[in-house]
Amino acid sequence: MQHVFYFDGDATKISWKIKTEEFTTVQSREHVEMYKNEVTDIQSKYIALHVGLFWGIGVFIIKNEDSITIKIDEEKMYEYLTDKKEIHDEFVKKRTQFIKQLIHQRKLKIKYELVDPNENIAKI
Repeated sequence: MQHVFYFDGDATKISWKIKTEEFTTVQSREHVEMYKNEVTDIQSKYIALHVGLFWGIGVFIIKNEDSITIKIDEEKMYEYLTDKKEIHDEFVKKRTQFIKQLIHQRKLKIKYELVDPNENIAKI
């Protein structure tokens, strides 16, 4: 199945939207106390991507070998996830490992797409 995945995050919360041909799922969460006002916006976006993918798999929206276009509104994040730049932030490096592990374990076909922040329909 084809999916389009949007996500966003800030110092206090995260959100994501998963679009398929049939429906759009909208989710948001407050950060757990250890992250609330302790993470940068970009770190929060990594949390949103990780949690959103994990959630999508857990509720069976995303299944093994599905195709997902991940819409990214941060150029740095796009460069890190597409391996065009080396990550120096340990928090981001760890989240990226978790994200890539999920992708590998579920044999997901991922396409990253850089979009203008105004096009991010999961914007907080």
